[in-house]
Amino acid sequence: MTLSFDAAVIESAKKFAAQQGLSLSRFVELLLRKAISGGYQSIEDLPISDWVSMVAEGEAEYHTPKRKRKDLKDEFFKGKK
Repeated sequence: MTLSFDAAVIESAKKFAAQQGLSLSRFVELLLRKAISGGYQSIEDLPISDWVSMVAEGEAEYHTPKRKRKDLKDEFFKGKK
């Protein structure tokens, strides 16, 4: 598996992970485990901005595709069943 990150983020993440007694790999694994085990419905539900602010400077930016109104309505009514 290959992941690409901004060099400054990698350096900050390495420092943060080291302060926690973790390798960068374990730190990323921890974040991924939190994301997939929390029962989140979308990326907007994830508390990622809290996690990102631990290792990066500035605001987290999310780029998610626009969802059609019909899809949102279908999802809403599906959740009511």
